[in-house]
Amino acid sequence: MRQPERILCVLGMHRSGTSCLTGSLQQGGLFLGKHHTWNEYNRKGNRENQDIVDLHENIFKANGVSWHYPVRCSSWYERLFKPQLKWRNSDYEQARKILDDYADQPIWGFKDPRALMLLDGWLKVAPHMEFVGIYRHPMAVAQSLHNREALKLEIAHGLELWLQYNTALFRQFRKTPFPLLSFDWSEEKFHDKLEQLHKQLGLAALPEGQRFYTAELHNEKITTAALPPKVQALYEKFQEIEY
Repeated sequence: MRQPERILCVLGMHRSGTSCLTGSLQQGGLFLGKHHTWNEYNRKGNRENQDIVDLHENIFKANGVSWHYPVRCSSWYERLFKPQLKWRNSDYEQARKILDDYADQPIWGFKDPRALMLLDGWLKVAPHMEFVGIYRHPMAVAQSLHNREALKLEIAHGLELWLQYNTALFRQFRKTPFPLLSFDWSEEKFHDKLEQLHKQLGLAALPEGQRFYTAELHNEKITTAALPPKVQALYEKFQEIEY
């Protein structure tokens, strides 16, 4: 099976800075292939490959879930330890076809928050896949989801989604540690860490004066409302990780 020499997957929940991180890596030479450069809710485009999104959506649908209801179990224990979503043979075939399309690239990458629920399948197709990740304050994510006119998710629902997706992110980080950034950092700190990440990945330096990341990408102000205990505990675990 043909595939790129290196495959990089950007991990993170919706509205958590994955588009910004992916766009910044693209500036350093990460090849994305065809991807969206404009989105109604993202000033610089969500940088997602529609072929990847369609694959993930089809797997979600076959498992009876969706991105905003990614699990079908009721108890916290099941949500935490339930195996990832099942892939069909046709899903594996489609993933291999996508990889074959970019086989001539030395380093190709993609981002789609749904990937957090599908990593077991991806690692069967591409065992040497590399990861970088990003997280954001739970309330900022929940507020961003609530503010989207097409969604209007309740804050409590947004916080539950944050917990589900970021539990998957933290679980993968514990298995195989990878660079993990915070979208809550100041612009200067975020840029400094990006430069460090580019060097670590062997990408070109960020172009001077052309930062993909700017403070204007933050549209939500974090409220002081208390977070649910499990959400607060997981966020604190992320904050303890040094990169």
